[in-house]
Order: sequence, then C-alpha cells, then structure tokens
Amino acid sequence: MSRLPVIVGFGGYNAAGRSSFHHGFRRTVIESLPSAERQETLAGLAVLMKLVQVENDQYVDEEGQVLTPADIESRFGQQILDGTLVRRIEKRYLDVDAAHWQKNLTITGEAGKPFSFITLAKQLPEPLPTDWVIENLNDTEVMVTVYDGCDIKVDSYRALPVKSAGQLPSGFEPGEQYASRFHPRGLQMTIVAATDALRSTGIAWETIVDRVQPDEIAVFASSAMSQLDENSFGGLMQSRLKGNRVSAKQLALGLNSMPADFINAYILGSVGTTGAISGACASFLYNLQKATEMITSGRARVVLVGNGEAPITQECIEGYGAMGALATEEGLRGIEGKDDVDFRRASRPFSQNCGFTLAESSQFFMLMDDELAMQLGADIHGAVPDVFVNADGFKKSISAPGPGNYLTMSKSINSAMQILGEDAVKQRSFIHAHGSSTPANRITESELLDRVAEAFGIHELPLTAVKAFVGHSLASASADQLASALGTFKYQIVPGIKTIDAVADDVFQQNLRINTRDVARADNPLEVCFINSKGFGGNNASAVVLAPTVVDRMLRKRYGEAAFADYLSRREETRSAAQAYDQRALKGQLDIIYNFGQNMIDDHQIEITQEQIRVPGFSQPLVFRKDDRFGDMI
Repeated sequence: MSRLPVIVGFGGYNAAGRSSFHHGFRRTVIESLPSAERQETLAGLAVLMKLVQVENDQYVDEEGQVLTPADIESRFGQQILDGTLVRRIEKRYLDVDAAHWQKNLTITGEAGKPFSFITLAKQLPEPLPTDWVIENLNDTEVMVTVYDGCDIKVDSYRALPVKSAGQLPSGFEPGEQYASRFHPRGLQMTIVAATDALRSTGIAWETIVDRVQPDEIAVFASSAMSQLDENSFGGLMQSRLKGNRVSAKQLALGLNSMPADFINAYILGSVGTTGAISGACASFLYNLQKATEMITSGRARVVLVGNGEAPITQECIEGYGAMGALATEEGLRGIEGKDDVDFRRASRPFSQNCGFTLAESSQFFMLMDDELAMQLGADIHGAVPDVFVNADGFKKSISAPGPGNYLTMSKSINSAMQILGEDAVKQRSFIHAHGSSTPANRITESELLDRVAEAFGIHELPLTAVKAFVGHSLASASADQLASALGTFKYQIVPGIKTIDAVADDVFQQNLRINTRDVARADNPLEVCFINSKGFGGNNASAVVLAPTVVDRMLRKRYGEAAFADYLSRREETRSAAQAYDQRALKGQLDIIYNFGQNMIDDHQIEITQEQIRVPGFSQPLVFRKDDRFGDMI
C-alpha cells in the first residue's frame, strides 16, 4: 500500500498577486466571479499595492476615509487590473526605453598629437599604459599625457525591443516585508512565498514537527537562472567591469540552491532531506517528482516544494531576446496591425504570437502523506500521485522541442486512467499546457497533446495556459500552472485564454478544446488535471493532479467512514485557523517568517546511540530503520 502525497497548503506571489486561498486564480478569472469574491480579491490586491491602508481593521484611503470592498472596486478597480498580470515593464526593474549600456570610444589627439587630461591619482590604471606620462599636480590629482591614443567606455542608453513581462503587482515589494538587507529579489520572493504556503495550512509548524521524525521533513526548491540581480551573480559578474568590489555575499547568495537553503535556515529550521533540482522551465515538476517519491516511499511525511525565480533583469531579457525567444514590441505590432501595442496581450499561447514573455514568480506547496493529513485534520486541496520526467534523446538545437514530452504525457494519462478509470479521464479531465507563446510551441505542443488524447480515446479535452496571464516564470512556470489548477478544482472554472482573439490555424485541436473565454464546469465537475512542462535542453515533465473531491473518496475507502468523519471534525478547526490568516493577509498582515539566527542547534547537545539520534528542538528522535534491502545477497 503506497502513501498518497496530498497538498495541504499552497501559496506564493506572481503577477496575479497572492496565490493562497486561490486569490491569484481569482484574478485570472475575475470576470467570472460573484461580486463578493471579486471585491474581496481586489481589496486584498489594493492593500498589497499600497493603494489603500488598513486602520482599526478597516480599509481607508490616504485621507483616512473608510472604504468598503465595493468602494475599492469602484475607485481603484481599473488601476488594480492595470497593475497586475503581464504588462509593460515598470521602471522599478529597468527603463526599457533607456536601458543602460556602454559605448566604446577610441580617442586620439588632433593630427596625431599627444593630448592631456586631469584625474585622481587613485583612479590610474595598473599598470600604466606605456604611452602615458604622469605629472603630479597636488596630493590627489595628476595630469596624464597620452601619446598614442586610448580606448574608453562611456555610458549610453538605448531602447530594448522587449518591453513586457509578468511582474509582481505594482507597488508590492517583497523585500519590504522583512529584514531583507542584501537579499537577491528571488530569495526575497522565496521567503514571502514559503511563508504564505506555510500559513495557508492552518496548522502551526511546531504541531507538524512534533508528529514526525526530524528526517521525515524535506524541502525541494531551486531557481533555474540562479539569482542574477546586483546582490548576487549579477553584481558578482559586473563588479570589476564597473570598477566596484565583489561583496562577500554575492557568490553564495547567487547559487540556485539558495531557495531551499533559505527555507531550511530561516523558515522551517529543518534538518531533513533537502535538494535543488533544476530542469530549465520544467524545474518545479522535477522538484515535485522528488517530493512525491519521498512521500510514496515513506522516506518523508511532509515536504515543502516550490521555486523562486526573478529573471526580469536586462541581462536575462537580452539573453533570451538574442535567441529570438521573447515577444518584442515590433513583433506584437506586426501581429496586431496597429502602432499602439497592447503589452497586456503579449503572451498569446496557441494563437498568432512571436515569443514568450518573461515573468517573476515564487510558489510553494506543502505536501503530506495521507495518513499524517488525516491525523492532523489538514485541509486537502488535491493530490499528486505521479510526476513523469523524460529527455528528448539526440538533438540538433539544444533549445528545440523533442519527443520526450510524448512519453511524459502518455504516462500521465495512463496513470490517471489506472487510478480513476477511463470514463473519469475522458469526461472530467483537463490540461494545463506549457503554452509558452512561441510559434514553435503552439504547433509542437498542440500536436503532441492532440495525438496523445486521440491515442487514449479522449475527444473533448479542455486546455488552458496560465502563461497568458502571468507570463513565463521559467523554474516556477509549472508551479504557476499547479496553483491555477487547484483554483479550477475549487471554482470549477477553466480559464479561457483571454489574451487571444482566436486559435491559430496551424494549431492541432481535433481532440482539444481551447477557449478564449472562461468555461464553467459545475455541471460536470473536473476531477483530474495534467500539468505539462517543456524546458530548453530536452527537459520534459508532466504531472497528474487529483481534485480534492477525488481524494476525499479515496480517503473514505482507505480509512472507513468513522475515521473519515473524525477527520472532517478536525478539519473544521484547521479551516478556521487558515481563514483567520487569509483575513489578516487580505488586510496586509502577511506574518512573514524569518528566523535569522534563532533557535540554532548546538551540535554538542545531539545525543547519538546505536538505535537513534536525538536532535535538540525536535520532540521525536530520528530512529534508525531496519535495512534488509540486500538481505538475499549477504
């Protein structure tokens, strides 16, 4: 009997806002929500974006006037919508109309004569060029005479062809939520996102820790691009070229394992298994596969899994742009046929498109085995029984798609059919496609999904693509997809790809249903989602995600009606605690967890015997397991 990995909490931040309690999902289907839920999400975004404040548990404007959620929607609704999802890159990242670069100049004197200039002595290069003659003017300044000319670099500015990205809501800065001095943006996002996921469970972390052994906790998180801003690898690589010093933090904080490391060190205090698996744009599913395998094998009982990615930097934009991978202003102008480009429609999966749209995102999910979730009364949002990963084999272009995705998707559908039966998959499943918004992807991914659906006798398979709303967040991309899928299970709405007017003629859709408007499924509730992800280098992954209604049926069968009824009573308390956090977060109280230098373990207090290890701060010992794996060989 295998343990079932169930999702008991999730959270994070992307261009749609806060993910926990489905607020990010709500933003993507805002037109299809009842007024109360729409206004609640808009009010939460208004606080996050600093458009309104909270005083005495009431929303107020800058003049102190009390506002209702309806007032917020009326006064700030359009501004909130305009400041979320994919949009023109804001100047807090960089000025896309005047991006900084350097121009090389060769300077010589008139008619080949020497020329002179004055500078500070401490700014002289080492060693001096052989044709430079130095004359001291005073204690600090020198006169330099140059005989053969020299090359210099001067500041210059130019417009970037790429001008859109999926950015966190305007005005929201994760680094302002805790003491984030010198932290790269990706790690700032990791701290606030992991906190959101942990708080969303409605169960105190200490309560969870007391129920498991120290090594039955695991964390898997990474960033595909590492950390690339001035506080990490970006600053490290630029420092000498800019005449600055490398700091002691830039190298270490740039590592792609830092999201997991920060969670262990500053949020959970975990001594369990940890890892940072990278697979380009499929990185989240790679980490999720490891998490599910740890739980199903019994090696872990609770796992926090996710990613943090902050690639909206000039270097990333120019790097992907040089590959022709990103949607450019000129390309979008050609598609829309008008001078004024609507950057909110830059990401256009499965339609006429010209490249993907970079995005920042950090998403985390708390997984438990089904038995622990039952014991704790955890609120279950879904389950992940399988994640499949396959490579492409021999390739010509390392960035081109390949056959590996046929394997991952086929195995995923086969797995779901074995668990739920053919009818459930044929009638009540849907796909969250990779949907990167490139011309190649719209053809190759639609063809493989259409062919796989036909092979399994599925002829009306709904397809959606969250990148239309939040852009492509690289390592976190499939985490964005999973968060959206959980929202569909909750509200039974499949988000339409609303950034397009029509599906492109070259898209394969004989067995797929791609809609440009939200589709309600309350009359035939969806029970399983397939998360599909493709990454540069031949990194392909697909996951099977079961709806919470399916998980409830499975738990009833495994544990019986009496035990399930007891679980439901415990779950009410959990839901109450979780909702209390949600209400605080909606009013700006994010309760960020950042335990810097707190509750550190004294190595000398660790107690070791031949049967177990006791670690200070953990109520249960780490008991050595009997290992008879190779008994037949000895």
